[in-house]
Amino acid sequence: MTSSAPDYSALAAKIKTWGRELGFQQVGIADTELSTAERRLKDWLKHGFHGEMDYMERHGTKRSRPDELVPGTLRIISVRMDYLPEERNAVRERLEDPAAAFISRYALGRDYHKVLRRRLQRLAERVAAEIGPFGYRVFVDSAPVLEKALAAKAGLGWIGKHTNLVNRKAGSMFFLGEIYTDLPLPVDSETSDHCGSCTACIDVCPTQAIVAPYRLDARRCISYLTIELRGPIPVEFRAAMGNRIYGCDDCQLVCPWNRYARLTGETDFMPRHGLDAAGLIELFRWDEATFLQKTEGSAIRRIGYECWIRNIAVALGNSKTDADVVEALKARVDDPSPLIREHVRWALSKHETVGHRASPT
Repeated sequence: MTSSAPDYSALAAKIKTWGRELGFQQVGIADTELSTAERRLKDWLKHGFHGEMDYMERHGTKRSRPDELVPGTLRIISVRMDYLPEERNAVRERLEDPAAAFISRYALGRDYHKVLRRRLQRLAERVAAEIGPFGYRVFVDSAPVLEKALAAKAGLGWIGKHTNLVNRKAGSMFFLGEIYTDLPLPVDSETSDHCGSCTACIDVCPTQAIVAPYRLDARRCISYLTIELRGPIPVEFRAAMGNRIYGCDDCQLVCPWNRYARLTGETDFMPRHGLDAAGLIELFRWDEATFLQKTEGSAIRRIGYECWIRNIAVALGNSKTDADVVEALKARVDDPSPLIREHVRWALSKHETVGHRASPT
């Protein structure tokens, strides 16, 4: 006796309910047609806007053709999960304190890759318990996946002028994840673009990385410079980095839609090891063992100790000149790392006049 095929409309509704029960704020379903996104990606790569992120072109069309990445894929279940740990006013106050170490708010808690992946796996297992084995694969920013384009197709929001996904009821401060599946689920409708004539994100960008609406030159972006770039940070961008040592939230903080951003209820996304309130000098004095211990289970660890200190050196160069700042920098002027030495010496040069006055005669 052959069992009847599942009621895919009813299953899609259940998937959305189960997803909310697992802590996702929204679940949507998209098909695999990404030809427009593919054209935009190819143009972006052609202009070299990806910088040293070679992985953006390494996999050819697998990124924009889901069934090439996972054969048999018919639908993508796309989810989002809020991560904002504190009110935006508090974030702005932190950013405006030159002695404070500013870390993008998404990175203050436990590594989101692990948190979302576990929940998505549980969601897939719940589907299997309902209908039996099916083809699927879970992704969280871990493979050649056009997650924002897929989330937009699934109705989770639209891609804003800053190239982040924006939701009318929740802003943009959330994580995305996907389940590629061979189930022929009904798809959701896309939402329309609601950026209108607003250019707040373009205007506020410290390094003018948003070179046109919906067009980001990653080579200029502080998130790229502090996280993806492994060599020296171009001198032309260092002053504009201010106290940002890991990522940048400026374009999201200024977005009018983020007045609807909701504080996360996930304890895993709450700040760990006091990184939401740490000072630049305090973090600059960490040795590598401390860095590894304090960033265990965190997305921050991926940049490595050397780039961590490089970033803080730049921020110290941008801070107010005082004897403590100069002393901290001088303690690393002969660091074994040429990368660190170069950035420390640049930072000291920014304090040179006052630094000499602060030195004992």
